[in-house]
Amino acid sequence: MNPWEGCMDSFRFRRYQRWMMSQSQIKRKFSQLNMGMVGVILSLAWPTMLEQLMQTAVQYIDTAMVGALGTQATAAVGATTTVNWLIGSTISAIGVGFLSFIAKACGAGDEQAAKRAVSQAVLSVLVAGILFTVLTLALSGVIPVWMQVDESICSLASQYFFILYLPMLPRTASTIFGTVLRSAGDTRTPMKVGILVNVINIILNFLLIYPTRELTVFGLEFTMFGAGWGVIGAAVASAAAYTVGGILITAALWRHPMVSWRGQSLRPDPAILRPCMQVAFPNMLQRFGTSLGYVFFAAMINSLGEVSTAAHTIANTVESAFYIPGYGMQTAAATLAGNAYGAGNRRQMKDLASMFIPIEIGLMILSGGALFILAKPLVSLFSSSEEVIALGTTVLCMVAVSEPFYGFSIIIEGMMQGVGKTRQPFVYNIIGMWGIRIVGTFICTQLFSMGLVSAWACMIAHNLLLFVLFLICYVKGSWNPLETVRERA
Repeated sequence: MNPWEGCMDSFRFRRYQRWMMSQSQIKRKFSQLNMGMVGVILSLAWPTMLEQLMQTAVQYIDTAMVGALGTQATAAVGATTTVNWLIGSTISAIGVGFLSFIAKACGAGDEQAAKRAVSQAVLSVLVAGILFTVLTLALSGVIPVWMQVDESICSLASQYFFILYLPMLPRTASTIFGTVLRSAGDTRTPMKVGILVNVINIILNFLLIYPTRELTVFGLEFTMFGAGWGVIGAAVASAAAYTVGGILITAALWRHPMVSWRGQSLRPDPAILRPCMQVAFPNMLQRFGTSLGYVFFAAMINSLGEVSTAAHTIANTVESAFYIPGYGMQTAAATLAGNAYGAGNRRQMKDLASMFIPIEIGLMILSGGALFILAKPLVSLFSSSEEVIALGTTVLCMVAVSEPFYGFSIIIEGMMQGVGKTRQPFVYNIIGMWGIRIVGTFICTQLFSMGLVSAWACMIAHNLLLFVLFLICYVKGSWNPLETVRERA
């Protein structure tokens, strides 16, 4: 048995701990240990990568389908994208708090504590889902105005946003319950649910966006039904898919053999909520602060005109596919670091870092190179406007160079989330977002009218600052609480 497989089944982790007690055996099998670690890392990371790949593919298809309706339709859908990030990232932060607690409980072999934490996650889904439903629907009419959306598409953007957030409760369940399952080493269930949700979204897009038309497939002509709802059809398709996803992930968690909340009380449990929220709150502030920065960033770009808004929206969509290796590995890093911390295993923590970093940087070098080469063809998939294609290609080629640096930051931040250290990432990200990106973009676009390219240059400067700050954190060892404990001792 490969000892690192203990991380895949956290409640058999004791056998792995007994294996690690023999230091001489560690030395004799060091090379096997590293290969085993790589296997566990990839087995945890690939389902998340595939899930995100499918989500990105659907985002590509959504953008292309809506883009076929014209630049105005693309701008209407993209105008509130950063508000979507703001809401989604705030909910994700709640999940991070539970991820840290459950991963540590799994590493320590405490099944009961893990299940109690899951029951509190269910309570959090109910509270956050209802709260955000009320907020988003109430503010749907004014959000496009705050985002400085052009008056010609303001009403359409508002309707799109309203429909998209009707199923806020199942969307919240998908986010938090998916994180709960990953924290217990189950990355395949969220992947399967995510794939099905994306397939449903594509099918409904095809039926709802376009009107009834004649199609020819393999030489056969037939009439294809279509609702012809345009942008509204895209919103309805996404809302329906989110609803199905929330129901399925809830059912999967209920049936899960390790982390089901069956038999657990849904009353608030301070012993669980307090440590979870201590981790989640700084992460929530970080995500809220950076996402709010994205809102200001997008508002300044929207003020540059329709072409810049469309190019920015398309470039963000294209770029998101090339972050997949980074964020897939971050999920594995958070889970395994939490397991190691719960087991109090200093050696494993060091080995994890030494393996994750080169793998991540290598993947992001390949990803950045592919983005640089494929930038123009990919932007051309979403727009026929030469202005939009040229502008989108330029900013993507710029950001491709910074991908490996950003990948390093992602991994160190993921490991810190897994062990519950979220305050430093909060400070780093707020400084980068507001001190570099927002201030720089305001000076460049609003004072000197330098356009979209200058805004993306400020974004790259933000990413490079994060690399420097997380590199210092890694070199000093402040990311690792087990090292901090040893130094104090």
